[in-house]
Amino acid sequence: MTVDVVIPVLGESVSEATIAKLLKKVGDTVKVDETICELETEKVSMEMPSPVSGTIMSIEVSEGDDVEVGALVCTVAEGASGDSSASKEEKPAETKEEEKPAETKEEKPVETKEEEKPAEDSTSKTSPAVAPSAVIESENKGVDLASVKPTGGLGNITKEDVKNAQPAKSPAPASSENKSDQAVKPKMPKSEKEEASLPERPVDNRGEEKVPMSKLRKVISKRLKESQNTAALLTTFNEVDMTHLMELRKKYKETFEKKHGTRLGFMGLFVKAAVQALQELPAVNAEIYGNDIIYKNYKDIGIAVGSPQGLVVPILRNAEEMSVMDIEKGITDFGRRAKEGKLSISEMTGGTFTITNGGVFGSMLSTPIVNPPQSAILGLHKIEKRPVVVDDEIVIRQMMYMALTYDHRIIDGREAVTFLVRIKELIEDPERLLLEI
Repeated sequence: MTVDVVIPVLGESVSEATIAKLLKKVGDTVKVDETICELETEKVSMEMPSPVSGTIMSIEVSEGDDVEVGALVCTVAEGASGDSSASKEEKPAETKEEEKPAETKEEKPVETKEEEKPAEDSTSKTSPAVAPSAVIESENKGVDLASVKPTGGLGNITKEDVKNAQPAKSPAPASSENKSDQAVKPKMPKSEKEEASLPERPVDNRGEEKVPMSKLRKVISKRLKESQNTAALLTTFNEVDMTHLMELRKKYKETFEKKHGTRLGFMGLFVKAAVQALQELPAVNAEIYGNDIIYKNYKDIGIAVGSPQGLVVPILRNAEEMSVMDIEKGITDFGRRAKEGKLSISEMTGGTFTITNGGVFGSMLSTPIVNPPQSAILGLHKIEKRPVVVDDEIVIRQMMYMALTYDHRIIDGREAVTFLVRIKELIEDPERLLLEI
């Protein structure tokens, strides 16, 4: 039995993915849940497992292809092994050829074979083995796909192959036609149009490397730019004395880790402080939807985490119901799986408020950008010893700057400043935070 392996449902608002890497080829055997290829979506990179054990009979995609949900990736002959499937299919063919068609082969003119073969080859080279992005590029550039030398996996023609090919001389006057086609083609991705309109960039002979932007990086840049263009973003700052919290952490760090099996960091307490402040100032947890404001009773806190593919923001669901231990365990798990590329799309979707900690990289001060449709983001920074005045005396304290970027359309300056002051009060007096007073 042959099983079709298709692109699965990728999550809310995600309709397509890019084939980042093919890990199997035709004839390879696979086990249940063994990875066939790696997918890259606008939110996360993920592995695509085989639903059955068997042999790969055909692969319908190439690396770099953009494919929609439900698109056929490959077919797997269930239960067949590489050798057995090959022998099963080859042997009957051999016996048939030996018994009957041996004479037919000689009697039938060789011309029919030669006539039929090129027709098959040409269709296989221009239809199933051409990436969709390569077809678009060939139309824009006026390149005849038949003249393109394929370099992609399994002999497929990629977009880069078309870019490197010389445009056909005959369609030169048809460049105006191509332009008019472009104008009528709504399906052509905006990034493709922008790239086509870019002037040729001179290459510096000291050495450069051109790498296509990942789908995740494209979406990050698009969403952040949209945020700046749409929202009325403003940032307010405050500083917090971390001395007391650091002493508390130092005192109970080992006991906490032994009891709960996870490290006691600062993020757990900042999430708790943010949740309490959000309950007191609900506009910071709300969003604008058309002409309405949506106030949310739940607190889904996004935690910005670095990954090899870029910044990702997994969500702590219902953080208002979580203990410091639960939050710390969740954040540790997110960090580990982000590095391994194991975060699921559902874990990255939604969120009512985000916290990002640039301090782990040494950032002293920054103005984070709001992740729409959220209305605010809290930025934490590096903790440094600084001289401050306490009770009319200059003392050395562990200080940290905080930044709150917010959408001024929904959050007033008074609410934003009050929110940061509330965080400051709770962190500087962590007993109040833990007792929720």
